[in-house]
Amino acid sequence: MHQVIGSHDLLLVTLDTLRFDVAEELAAAGRLPNLAAVLPGGRWERRHSPGSFTYAAHQAILAGFLPTPATPDGPHPRLFAARFGGSETTEARTWVFDTPDLPSALAAAGYRTVCVGGVGFFNKQGPLGSVLPGMFQQSHWEPEFGVPSPTSFEAQVARVEQVTAEQPPGQPLFLLLNVSALHQPNWFHLPGATRADGDTRASHAAALEYVDAHIGRLFAAMSRRRPCFAIVCSDHGTAYGEDGWTGHRIGHEVVWTVPYAHFTLPTGSHGNDS
Repeated sequence: MHQVIGSHDLLLVTLDTLRFDVAEELAAAGRLPNLAAVLPGGRWERRHSPGSFTYAAHQAILAGFLPTPATPDGPHPRLFAARFGGSETTEARTWVFDTPDLPSALAAAGYRTVCVGGVGFFNKQGPLGSVLPGMFQQSHWEPEFGVPSPTSFEAQVARVEQVTAEQPPGQPLFLLLNVSALHQPNWFHLPGATRADGDTRASHAAALEYVDAHIGRLFAAMSRRRPCFAIVCSDHGTAYGEDGWTGHRIGHEVVWTVPYAHFTLPTGSHGNDS
């Protein structure tokens, strides 16, 4: 990461609540053409989240604890890490910082840090909803970015386009986008579904297809000025009746196991997306 910090813009996309099995199935079936085009090998990596719900997972992720590879051959080195005596996941390639969290570390390194929130933990409508966005120099949240909106991701991407258009040419950008579209309610993304049908694994999948349809605009905005190092992952999954469980903030395989990818977007690589 030492060659990346300072020379690349940084994008962290948290696909809030996205299950690994759904993401894997859709990519394999060719139903995520825009994401598959940038995923290494066209596939998601199977990882374990550091938290079972949004607040806990993002506190860890923004301290450098990204989802961990779901294989027992660790320890697995981290991309970023706060300086911490005895850490077994910090190595020579790890970008080590001396602040409590990644946004403040990148700000100290000259980055403009921006958060575009989605779910309620980013809404800035109370003390709890202000903690995560408060880590950034600039934060954005509007009702149209939130979970009840059928067009939340389009609205979020439009705000990112505005942010990047206003970015000073010589300053690198770190942007967190918390995507709310996968989180319940998501029934309205499934053609023909009604509120009475409720949220299902199928509507969860349809929400991911909706995100894929518009994510090219996000990649275009973030790679227009300079190369962009992107991390795209879920913060946790959610249950739709497996073993009698529904929702998240529970210790179940479908909650802990998440899709992950990181890759570099070359400058102008998505210049034709609109």
